[in-house]
Amino acid sequence: MNTPNTDNVKMSENIIIADADYVDSVAFNLIVNFERMIGRAIPKADLSQWAVCVALDGGVREGKNDTQIVLVHEKKNTSLDNFKPSDYEKDLNSKAFNDDKLGEFTFTSVEVGDVVNKDEYIENVLKTVLQHEEVKRVMIIPDSEKSDICSQIRSLLRNVEDDNKRITMFAMQPIEGGNFRQEILGYSLMNALGIRANEINGK
Repeated sequence: MNTPNTDNVKMSENIIIADADYVDSVAFNLIVNFERMIGRAIPKADLSQWAVCVALDGGVREGKNDTQIVLVHEKKNTSLDNFKPSDYEKDLNSKAFNDDKLGEFTFTSVEVGDVVNKDEYIENVLKTVLQHEEVKRVMIIPDSEKSDICSQIRSLLRNVEDDNKRITMFAMQPIEGGNFRQEILGYSLMNALGIRANEINGK
């Protein structure tokens, strides 16, 4: 197997590694289901807001932080369908934004498909960041509906000390076992989509 090239991933204290195609599909499902439930149109998700929510769920706290977001996607998908901004090359790759409380967020978009698939690339990025002491928090959003990638990540993280790195896995359903923290992906997406708790509770 060819080793995926992760040279364009900058080692920050906080790193979010996401299967962007999967996250986009979950956002679509939430839009369809909640529009029916609450009876109003739901706009595309705010990608910056989603990144901030994921960082908070992953343990990033107020301060001058540096967070790198790695969006891994199939070559055929040139943009996100359910987020804004959306175009991987024009809007996202090597672009950054500043959050008043959490500091700077930088996007890196990586297209895969010719040499390696998304799961292999995500595994390789994870292996790489685990070797870097400066990386303190890692947030992983794989396609958790596929058991193979979850098993591989579980295996990679088996011996990681929580004192050295805080690892958080995001999924729509709890994942069995694993030496990592877990968060429900839907909560951060609902926030980015502007879906309020009182809208749901009132139904």
